[in-house]
Amino acid sequence: MAYVPGVALLAALVVGCSAGADGNANGTDSKAGSPTVTPAPPGKYLTLPAPCRAVPRSTLKDLLPGAAELPGDQQDKVFRGSAAVTYDTDRKVGCSWKSDAPSATRSLSIDFERVVSYDPAVSDDDRADTVYAKKEKAAGLSSSATPGPPEEKDKKGEESEESGKAKDPAGADATGSADPSPSGSSSESGQDTDGAPGSSSSPEEALPSRILDNLGDAAFLQDLPKRAGSTAQHHSVSVVFRTSNVVVTVRYAEQPALITQVPDGRELQEKAQALARKLAEALSE
Repeated sequence: MAYVPGVALLAALVVGCSAGADGNANGTDSKAGSPTVTPAPPGKYLTLPAPCRAVPRSTLKDLLPGAAELPGDQQDKVFRGSAAVTYDTDRKVGCSWKSDAPSATRSLSIDFERVVSYDPAVSDDDRADTVYAKKEKAAGLSSSATPGPPEEKDKKGEESEESGKAKDPAGADATGSADPSPSGSSSESGQDTDGAPGSSSSPEEALPSRILDNLGDAAFLQDLPKRAGSTAQHHSVSVVFRTSNVVVTVRYAEQPALITQVPDGRELQEKAQALARKLAEALSE
C-alpha cells in the first residue's frame, strides 16, 4: 500500500475546498436544478386617457339634458367638465359633469385607475383584479352567483307581463285586446302623469345591483335609489369594470326638481352601462 504523508494529504484537502469556494464565487449554483423565478408580466396599459375628453360631446348631450339649451359659454363650461384632483395622472384620473335643467339635475363622473404591482411574483392584472374585487364586495355582490344578462331578464319580464295580460279577462276590451289605457296607473298613483321628460309618476322600476356580463374582464352595476326617510328623490347608478390593469368607475345620477317626481332608474342604468361599454371599447383600441 502506498504511503501518503500527512502534510501532503492536508494540502490536497485545502486545494479541493478552495476550488469549491471559487465555484460558488463565480456564480455556480451548488443546488443543481433549482427553479428560476420568472417575473410576472406587466399590465397592458402604461398610461391613462384624458378623462374630460373621454366622453364625446354627443354622448354628454344625451346624458345631461338641458345643457344643450344653455348659452354658448355656459354650455361649453358644462361639457368641458371638471377634472378630479390627483397627484399622479399616470395612476389615477377622473372627471365630472353636472347639468341643472328646470325638470331635474343630472350628474356624471368617470374615474380611471391604473394598477401597478410592485411584487414581481404578482402581475398588474392580478393586482387590479384584487382592487376590483374589493369594490365588488363593498357593493354587496359576489361573482360566484352571477345572474343572467339584464337583456334576457327584461325580455322574460316582458313575456310574463304580456302573458298575464292575455290571461286576465279584466284587462281585455271588447275585441279581446289588452287595455293600454294609462288611467288605471294614474289613478293608483294619485299623481299627474304630465311630468317632465325623463321623470314620471310611474317610472320604470330599475333592476337591482348585479354582476354584468360582456363588459371588460369583470364588471358590476350598483343601483342606489333614494335613502329611506329622505324627501329628495335622488337616484344614483354606478358601473365598475376592469380591463387588464385598469379599473373604471362610471357614476350617473338624477335628482328631479319636484319631490313628487321619481327618476327613471332603468333609464339611468341603461345609459350608465352604454357609456361604460363605450369607454371599454375606447381603451381596447
